[in-house]
Amino acid sequence: MRRGLCAAAALVLLAGCAAQQKGSSEGGTQGVTDTTVKVGGVLTKTSASGYSTKDAEIGAKARFERANAEGGVNGRKIEFIGAEDDNQDAAKGDAAAKKLVQKDQVFALVPVHAPNFGGAAFLEQQGVPWFGWATGPQWCGTKTGFGYNGCLAPKPGAGSQTWWGRQMADLLGGAAGKTVYVQTTDSSGSKYGGTTISQSFQAAGFKLVGLDSGLPAAAPPPDWLPYVNKIMTSNGGKAPDIVASIIAGTKFNVGLYSALKKAGYQGVLTDATSYDSAILKDPASAQALEGVIAAPMFEPFESSAPEIAQFRKDVEKVAPGAQLTQHMAIGYWSADIFLDMLKKAGKDLTREKFLAVGNGSYGYQNPGFGKVDYPRDHTEPNGCGALVKLVNGAFQVAKNMKCFDNVPLK
Repeated sequence: MRRGLCAAAALVLLAGCAAQQKGSSEGGTQGVTDTTVKVGGVLTKTSASGYSTKDAEIGAKARFERANAEGGVNGRKIEFIGAEDDNQDAAKGDAAAKKLVQKDQVFALVPVHAPNFGGAAFLEQQGVPWFGWATGPQWCGTKTGFGYNGCLAPKPGAGSQTWWGRQMADLLGGAAGKTVYVQTTDSSGSKYGGTTISQSFQAAGFKLVGLDSGLPAAAPPPDWLPYVNKIMTSNGGKAPDIVASIIAGTKFNVGLYSALKKAGYQGVLTDATSYDSAILKDPASAQALEGVIAAPMFEPFESSAPEIAQFRKDVEKVAPGAQLTQHMAIGYWSADIFLDMLKKAGKDLTREKFLAVGNGSYGYQNPGFGKVDYPRDHTEPNGCGALVKLVNGAFQVAKNMKCFDNVPLK
Protein backbone atom coordinates (compact mmCIF):
# COMPACT_ATOMS: atom_id res chain seq x y z
CA MET A 1 0.00 0.00 0.00
CA ARG A 2 2.86 2.39 0.88
CA ARG A 3 4.48 1.68 -2.50
CA GLY A 4 1.14 2.43 -4.19
CA LEU A 5 0.74 5.73 -2.35
CA CYS A 6 4.30 6.76 -3.17
CA ALA A 7 3.74 5.93 -6.82
CA ALA A 8 0.54 7.99 -6.84
CA ALA A 9 2.31 10.89 -5.16
CA ALA A 10 5.09 10.72 -7.73
CA LEU A 11 2.54 10.88 -10.53
CA VAL A 12 0.93 13.97 -8.97
CA LEU A 13 4.32 15.66 -8.70
CA LEU A 14 5.15 14.82 -12.29
CA ALA A 15 1.79 16.18 -13.45
CA GLY A 16 2.37 19.37 -11.47
CA CYS A 17 5.81 19.81 -13.03
CA ALA A 18 4.36 19.22 -16.50
CA ALA A 19 1.64 21.81 -15.88
CA GLN A 20 4.23 24.29 -14.64
CA GLN A 21 6.36 23.77 -17.74
CA LYS A 22 3.30 24.21 -19.93
CA GLY A 23 2.42 27.54 -18.28
CA SER A 24 5.84 29.15 -18.21
CA SER A 25 9.19 29.29 -19.92
CA GLU A 26 12.31 27.57 -18.64
CA GLY A 27 13.01 30.63 -16.51
CA GLY A 28 9.58 30.40 -14.91
CA THR A 29 8.17 33.71 -16.18
CA GLN A 30 4.39 33.81 -15.84
CA GLY A 31 2.52 33.70 -19.14
CA VAL A 32 5.56 32.66 -21.17
CA THR A 33 6.34 29.26 -22.68
CA ASP A 34 8.89 28.28 -25.27
CA THR A 35 6.29 28.94 -27.97
CA THR A 36 3.78 31.45 -26.58
CA VAL A 37 3.29 34.71 -24.68
CA LYS A 38 -0.12 35.11 -23.02
CA VAL A 39 -1.77 38.56 -22.85
CA GLY A 40 -5.23 39.92 -22.08
CA GLY A 41 -6.79 43.36 -21.73
CA VAL A 42 -9.19 45.53 -19.75
CA LEU A 43 -11.71 47.69 -21.61
CA THR A 44 -14.84 49.67 -20.87
CA LYS A 45 -17.07 47.51 -23.02
CA THR A 46 -20.26 48.71 -21.35
CA SER A 47 -21.10 51.70 -19.15
CA ALA A 48 -24.06 53.64 -17.79
CA SER A 49 -23.26 56.59 -20.07
CA GLY A 50 -23.10 54.40 -23.18
CA TYR A 51 -19.38 54.99 -23.66
CA SER A 52 -17.65 51.86 -24.93
CA THR A 53 -14.10 50.98 -25.95
CA LYS A 54 -14.93 47.36 -26.89
CA ASP A 55 -13.56 47.71 -30.43
CA ALA A 56 -10.04 47.99 -29.02
CA GLU A 57 -10.22 44.20 -28.62
CA ILE A 58 -10.65 43.82 -32.40
CA GLY A 59 -7.73 46.15 -33.07
CA ALA A 60 -5.37 44.29 -30.73
CA LYS A 61 -6.45 40.93 -32.10
CA ALA A 62 -5.84 42.12 -35.66
CA ARG A 63 -2.28 43.16 -34.87
CA PHE A 64 -1.54 40.00 -32.89
CA GLU A 65 -2.95 37.78 -35.64
CA ARG A 66 -0.63 39.34 -38.21
CA ALA A 67 2.34 38.89 -35.88
CA ASN A 68 1.42 35.23 -35.41
CA ALA A 69 0.98 34.71 -39.15
CA GLU A 70 4.49 36.08 -39.64
CA GLY A 71 5.90 33.51 -37.22
CA GLY A 72 5.46 35.31 -33.91
CA VAL A 73 8.08 37.26 -31.97
CA ASN A 74 11.43 35.63 -31.23
CA GLY A 75 9.87 32.23 -31.94
CA ARG A 76 6.81 32.81 -29.72
CA LYS A 77 3.25 33.43 -30.84
CA ILE A 78 0.87 35.70 -28.97
CA GLU A 79 -1.88 33.93 -27.03
CA PHE A 80 -4.50 36.68 -26.78
CA ILE A 81 -7.27 35.69 -24.37
CA GLY A 82 -9.41 38.78 -24.99
CA ALA A 83 -10.40 41.62 -22.69
CA GLU A 84 -12.34 42.03 -19.44
CA ASP A 85 -15.08 44.67 -19.04
CA ASP A 86 -14.66 47.18 -16.21
CA ASN A 87 -18.03 48.93 -16.80
CA GLN A 88 -16.16 52.25 -16.40
CA ASP A 89 -15.82 51.42 -12.69
CA ALA A 90 -12.41 51.70 -11.01
CA ALA A 91 -13.03 48.87 -8.54
CA LYS A 92 -14.10 46.51 -11.32
CA GLY A 93 -11.01 47.46 -13.30
CA ASP A 94 -8.84 46.56 -10.33
CA ALA A 95 -10.64 43.21 -10.00
CA ALA A 96 -10.24 42.56 -13.73
CA ALA A 97 -6.49 43.23 -13.57
CA LYS A 98 -6.11 40.86 -10.62
CA LYS A 99 -8.08 38.15 -12.42
CA LEU A 100 -5.89 38.39 -15.52
CA VAL A 101 -2.67 38.23 -13.49
CA GLN A 102 -3.57 35.86 -10.66
CA LYS A 103 -6.04 33.49 -12.34
CA ASP A 104 -5.36 33.73 -16.07
CA GLN A 105 -1.61 34.07 -15.54
CA VAL A 106 -0.96 36.61 -18.31
CA PHE A 107 2.48 38.04 -19.00
CA ALA A 108 1.14 41.54 -19.74
CA LEU A 109 -2.12 43.47 -20.11
CA VAL A 110 -2.80 44.55 -23.71
CA PRO A 111 -4.87 46.56 -24.42
CA VAL A 112 -5.95 48.62 -21.43
CA HIS A 113 -8.45 51.21 -22.66
CA ALA A 114 -10.65 52.37 -19.78
CA PRO A 115 -11.00 56.01 -18.61
CA ASN A 116 -11.44 55.04 -14.96
CA PHE A 117 -9.07 52.05 -14.88
CA GLY A 118 -8.41 51.07 -11.28
CA GLY A 119 -5.78 48.36 -11.63
CA ALA A 120 -2.70 50.56 -12.00
CA ALA A 121 -1.42 50.29 -8.43
CA PHE A 122 -1.75 46.51 -8.45
CA LEU A 123 0.06 46.11 -11.78
CA GLU A 124 2.86 48.44 -10.68
CA GLN A 125 3.29 46.54 -7.41
CA GLN A 126 3.38 43.21 -9.26
CA GLY A 127 5.70 44.45 -12.00
CA VAL A 128 3.24 43.55 -14.77
CA PRO A 129 3.52 45.57 -18.03
CA TRP A 130 0.33 47.15 -19.43
CA PHE A 131 -0.28 49.00 -22.69
CA GLY A 132 -3.14 51.21 -23.92
CA TRP A 133 -4.52 54.74 -24.09
CA ALA A 134 -3.01 56.69 -21.19
CA THR A 135 -5.90 59.09 -20.65
CA GLY A 136 -5.71 59.39 -16.86
CA PRO A 137 -3.16 60.18 -14.14
CA GLN A 138 -3.05 56.49 -13.08
CA TRP A 139 -0.79 55.86 -16.10
CA CYS A 140 1.74 58.52 -15.28
CA GLY A 141 4.86 58.09 -13.18
CA THR A 142 4.75 54.29 -13.38
CA LYS A 143 7.42 51.93 -14.65
CA THR A 144 4.94 49.35 -15.95
CA GLY A 145 2.28 51.42 -17.77
CA PHE A 146 3.05 52.24 -21.41
CA GLY A 147 0.59 54.52 -23.17
CA TYR A 148 0.79 54.31 -26.94
CA ASN A 149 0.79 58.11 -26.83
CA GLY A 150 2.71 58.58 -23.60
CA CYS A 151 1.24 60.08 -20.43
CA LEU A 152 -1.69 62.43 -21.12
CA ALA A 153 -1.95 63.67 -17.53
CA PRO A 154 1.48 65.13 -16.77
CA LYS A 155 2.23 66.81 -13.47
CA PRO A 156 3.01 70.53 -13.30
CA GLY A 157 6.48 71.16 -14.68
CA ALA A 158 6.49 68.06 -16.89
CA GLY A 159 6.02 68.27 -20.65
CA SER A 160 2.46 68.84 -21.89
CA GLN A 161 1.21 68.45 -25.46
CA THR A 162 0.76 71.35 -27.86
CA TRP A 163 -0.18 69.42 -31.00
CA TRP A 164 -3.98 69.83 -30.77
CA GLY A 165 -3.81 73.60 -30.47
CA ARG A 166 -1.08 73.95 -33.09
CA GLN A 167 -2.87 71.70 -35.58
CA MET A 168 -6.05 73.74 -35.08
CA ALA A 169 -4.13 76.98 -35.55
CA ASP A 170 -2.68 75.68 -38.84
CA LEU A 171 -6.12 74.55 -39.99
CA LEU A 172 -7.79 77.88 -39.18
CA GLY A 173 -5.06 80.06 -40.65
CA GLY A 174 -3.57 81.13 -37.32
CA ALA A 175 -4.66 81.63 -33.72
CA ALA A 176 -4.22 85.40 -33.42
CA GLY A 177 -7.40 87.01 -32.11
CA LYS A 178 -9.25 83.68 -31.77
CA THR A 179 -10.79 82.36 -28.55
CA VAL A 180 -11.45 78.89 -27.12
CA TYR A 181 -13.76 77.52 -24.43
CA VAL A 182 -13.03 74.09 -22.91
CA GLN A 183 -15.85 71.93 -21.50
CA THR A 184 -15.22 68.85 -19.36
CA THR A 185 -17.18 66.67 -16.94
CA ASP A 186 -16.46 66.48 -13.22
CA SER A 187 -14.52 63.19 -13.54
CA SER A 188 -10.83 63.34 -12.61
CA GLY A 189 -9.62 62.29 -16.05
CA SER A 190 -11.83 64.76 -17.88
CA LYS A 191 -10.86 67.65 -15.58
CA TYR A 192 -7.18 66.90 -15.90
CA GLY A 193 -7.57 66.69 -19.67
CA GLY A 194 -9.24 70.07 -19.63
CA THR A 195 -6.16 71.59 -18.01
CA THR A 196 -3.69 70.13 -20.49
CA ILE A 197 -5.82 70.82 -23.58
CA SER A 198 -6.44 74.39 -22.45
CA GLN A 199 -2.72 74.93 -22.30
CA SER A 200 -2.29 73.29 -25.71
CA PHE A 201 -4.54 75.90 -27.29
CA GLN A 202 -2.92 78.71 -25.33
CA ALA A 203 0.55 77.56 -26.42
CA ALA A 204 -0.67 77.83 -30.02
CA GLY A 205 -1.79 81.43 -29.46
CA PHE A 206 -5.52 81.07 -28.74
CA LYS A 207 -7.11 83.03 -25.90
CA LEU A 208 -8.80 80.85 -23.26
CA VAL A 209 -12.15 82.39 -22.29
CA GLY A 210 -13.54 79.50 -20.24
CA LEU A 211 -12.77 76.15 -18.66
CA ASP A 212 -15.79 74.50 -17.08
CA SER A 213 -15.79 71.15 -15.26
CA GLY A 214 -19.25 71.34 -13.75
CA LEU A 215 -20.90 68.85 -16.10
CA PRO A 216 -21.84 65.62 -14.21
CA ALA A 217 -19.90 62.59 -15.50
CA ALA A 218 -22.48 59.89 -14.70
CA ALA A 219 -25.04 60.83 -17.37
CA PRO A 220 -25.90 63.74 -19.69
CA PRO A 221 -27.90 66.49 -17.93
CA PRO A 222 -31.65 66.72 -18.57
CA ASP A 223 -31.21 70.42 -19.37
CA TRP A 224 -28.24 71.69 -21.38
CA LEU A 225 -29.33 75.34 -21.26
CA PRO A 226 -27.19 76.45 -18.26
CA TYR A 227 -24.04 75.07 -19.88
CA VAL A 228 -24.90 76.47 -23.30
CA ASN A 229 -25.67 79.94 -21.92
CA LYS A 230 -22.33 80.00 -20.13
CA ILE A 231 -20.50 79.08 -23.33
CA MET A 232 -22.43 81.49 -25.56
CA THR A 233 -21.55 84.47 -23.36
CA SER A 234 -18.00 83.47 -22.37
CA ASN A 235 -16.21 85.70 -24.90
CA GLY A 236 -17.06 89.09 -23.46
CA GLY A 237 -20.78 88.45 -23.83
CA LYS A 238 -20.55 86.57 -27.13
CA ALA A 239 -19.67 83.08 -28.25
CA PRO A 240 -16.06 81.81 -28.50
CA ASP A 241 -14.48 80.86 -31.81
CA ILE A 242 -13.83 77.29 -30.66
CA VAL A 243 -15.51 74.95 -28.17
CA ALA A 244 -13.30 72.01 -27.21
CA SER A 245 -15.12 69.11 -25.51
CA ILE A 246 -12.97 66.90 -23.28
CA ILE A 247 -15.70 64.36 -22.57
CA ALA A 248 -15.62 60.54 -22.91
CA GLY A 249 -19.07 59.74 -24.23
CA THR A 250 -20.96 60.15 -27.49
CA LYS A 251 -24.25 60.94 -25.73
CA PHE A 252 -22.58 63.87 -23.96
CA ASN A 253 -21.11 65.36 -27.11
CA VAL A 254 -24.26 64.82 -29.17
CA GLY A 255 -26.28 66.55 -26.46
CA LEU A 256 -23.84 69.43 -26.08
CA TYR A 257 -23.40 70.05 -29.80
CA SER A 258 -27.13 69.79 -30.54
CA ALA A 259 -27.89 72.32 -27.82
CA LEU A 260 -25.17 74.69 -29.03
CA LYS A 261 -26.35 74.52 -32.64
CA LYS A 262 -29.94 75.09 -31.51
CA ALA A 263 -28.73 78.19 -29.67
CA GLY A 264 -27.19 79.46 -32.90
CA TYR A 265 -23.54 78.64 -32.32
CA GLN A 266 -21.55 79.18 -35.55
CA GLY A 267 -18.02 78.50 -34.33
CA VAL A 268 -15.78 75.43 -34.42
CA LEU A 269 -16.56 72.32 -32.35
CA THR A 270 -13.75 69.88 -31.57
CA ASP A 271 -13.20 66.82 -29.38
CA ALA A 272 -11.06 63.70 -29.05
CA THR A 273 -13.74 60.99 -29.31
CA SER A 274 -16.15 61.72 -32.18
CA TYR A 275 -14.04 60.09 -34.89
CA ASP A 276 -16.19 56.98 -35.04
CA SER A 277 -18.21 55.97 -38.11
CA ALA A 278 -20.37 53.65 -36.01
CA ILE A 279 -22.09 56.57 -34.28
CA LEU A 280 -23.16 58.00 -37.64
CA LYS A 281 -25.79 55.28 -38.02
CA ASP A 282 -28.06 57.39 -35.85
CA PRO A 283 -29.35 60.38 -37.88
CA ALA A 284 -29.59 62.64 -34.83
CA SER A 285 -25.98 61.88 -33.87
CA ALA A 286 -24.77 62.43 -37.43
CA GLN A 287 -26.53 65.78 -37.56
CA ALA A 288 -25.10 66.87 -34.21
CA LEU A 289 -21.56 65.89 -35.24
CA GLU A 290 -21.70 67.43 -38.73
CA GLY A 291 -18.80 69.86 -39.09
CA VAL A 292 -17.14 68.71 -35.85
CA ILE A 293 -13.34 68.42 -35.94
CA ALA A 294 -12.13 65.32 -34.11
CA ALA A 295 -8.55 65.02 -32.87
CA PRO A 296 -7.34 61.39 -33.05
CA MET A 297 -3.87 60.52 -31.80
CA PHE A 298 -3.09 58.38 -34.82
CA GLU A 299 -3.08 58.73 -38.61
CA PRO A 300 -6.71 58.78 -39.86
CA PHE A 301 -8.25 55.78 -41.61
CA GLU A 302 -8.85 57.89 -44.72
CA SER A 303 -5.10 58.47 -45.07
CA SER A 304 -3.14 57.00 -47.99
CA ALA A 305 -0.22 56.02 -45.72
CA PRO A 306 0.93 52.37 -46.20
CA GLU A 307 0.69 51.73 -42.47
CA ILE A 308 -3.01 52.61 -42.52
CA ALA A 309 -3.59 50.36 -45.53
CA GLN A 310 -2.01 47.55 -43.52
CA PHE A 311 -4.17 48.39 -40.52
CA ARG A 312 -7.32 48.19 -42.64
CA LYS A 313 -6.21 44.88 -44.14
CA ASP A 314 -5.44 43.38 -40.71
CA VAL A 315 -8.79 44.42 -39.25
CA GLU A 316 -10.72 43.12 -42.25
CA LYS A 317 -9.07 39.72 -41.80
CA VAL A 318 -10.28 39.23 -38.22
CA ALA A 319 -13.56 41.20 -38.46
CA PRO A 320 -14.81 41.21 -42.07
CA GLY A 321 -17.00 44.19 -42.86
CA ALA A 322 -16.42 45.88 -39.49
CA GLN A 323 -16.53 49.65 -39.44
CA LEU A 324 -13.25 51.17 -38.40
CA THR A 325 -13.33 53.05 -35.08
CA GLN A 326 -10.94 55.07 -33.00
CA HIS A 327 -10.96 52.37 -30.34
CA MET A 328 -9.84 49.76 -32.89
CA ALA A 329 -6.87 51.95 -33.75
CA ILE A 330 -5.97 52.43 -30.09
CA GLY A 331 -6.00 48.67 -29.50
CA TYR A 332 -4.00 48.07 -32.67
CA TRP A 333 -1.25 50.60 -32.01
CA SER A 334 -0.97 49.60 -28.34
CA ALA A 335 -0.41 46.02 -29.49
CA ASP A 336 2.07 47.21 -32.10
CA ILE A 337 4.26 48.92 -29.49
CA PHE A 338 4.05 45.89 -27.19
CA LEU A 339 5.24 43.65 -30.05
CA ASP A 340 8.16 45.94 -30.83
CA MET A 341 9.22 46.02 -27.18
CA LEU A 342 8.80 42.25 -26.97
CA LYS A 343 11.08 41.78 -29.98
CA LYS A 344 13.76 44.00 -28.49
CA ALA A 345 13.57 42.10 -25.18
CA GLY A 346 14.96 39.03 -26.97
CA LYS A 347 14.43 35.29 -26.78
CA ASP A 348 15.36 34.93 -23.09
CA LEU A 349 12.17 36.65 -21.92
CA THR A 350 11.33 37.69 -18.38
CA ARG A 351 9.21 40.57 -17.13
CA GLU A 352 12.29 42.13 -15.55
CA LYS A 353 14.16 42.08 -18.86
CA PHE A 354 11.11 43.32 -20.76
CA LEU A 355 10.67 46.30 -18.40
CA ALA A 356 14.41 47.01 -18.49
CA VAL A 357 14.14 47.36 -22.27
CA GLY A 358 11.02 49.50 -22.06
CA ASN A 359 12.50 51.82 -19.46
CA GLY A 360 16.02 51.95 -20.87
CA SER A 361 16.06 54.62 -23.59
CA TYR A 362 13.38 52.84 -25.59
CA GLY A 363 12.33 54.62 -28.77
CA TYR A 364 9.95 53.55 -31.53
CA GLN A 365 8.47 55.44 -34.47
CA ASN A 366 5.63 54.40 -36.75
CA PRO A 367 3.79 56.72 -39.16
CA GLY A 368 0.56 55.13 -37.97
CA PHE A 369 0.69 56.70 -34.50
CA GLY A 370 3.81 58.86 -34.37
CA LYS A 371 6.47 57.98 -31.84
CA VAL A 372 7.11 56.99 -28.26
CA ASP A 373 10.18 57.59 -26.14
CA TYR A 374 10.43 55.82 -22.79
CA PRO A 375 11.08 56.42 -19.94
CA ARG A 376 10.36 60.08 -20.83
CA ASP A 377 6.81 59.30 -21.92
CA HIS A 378 5.96 57.87 -18.50
CA THR A 379 5.64 61.52 -17.46
CA GLU A 380 4.57 63.37 -20.63
CA PRO A 381 2.67 62.77 -23.89
CA ASN A 382 4.29 61.88 -27.19
CA GLY A 383 3.08 65.16 -28.73
CA CYS A 384 1.52 63.67 -31.88
CA GLY A 385 -1.96 63.87 -33.41
CA ALA A 386 -4.15 64.54 -36.44
CA LEU A 387 -7.44 66.29 -37.22
CA VAL A 388 -10.49 64.84 -38.98
CA LYS A 389 -13.65 66.73 -40.01
CA LEU A 390 -17.11 65.31 -40.58
CA VAL A 391 -18.47 66.73 -43.86
CA ASN A 392 -21.83 65.63 -45.31
CA GLY A 393 -21.81 62.53 -43.16
CA ALA A 394 -18.29 61.41 -44.14
CA PHE A 395 -14.96 61.92 -42.41
CA GLN A 396 -12.21 63.81 -44.21
CA VAL A 397 -8.57 64.26 -43.20
CA ALA A 398 -8.23 67.85 -42.10
CA LYS A 399 -4.61 67.59 -40.93
CA ASN A 400 -2.39 64.53 -41.25
CA MET A 401 -0.68 63.34 -38.11
CA LYS A 402 2.22 65.47 -36.97
CA CYS A 403 4.36 65.64 -33.85
CA PHE A 404 5.13 68.87 -31.97
CA ASP A 405 7.41 69.69 -29.03
CA ASN A 406 5.82 69.67 -25.60
CA VAL A 407 5.93 72.60 -23.18
CA PRO A 408 6.11 72.47 -19.35
CA LEU A 409 2.68 72.19 -17.78
CA LYS A 410 1.83 75.22 -15.68
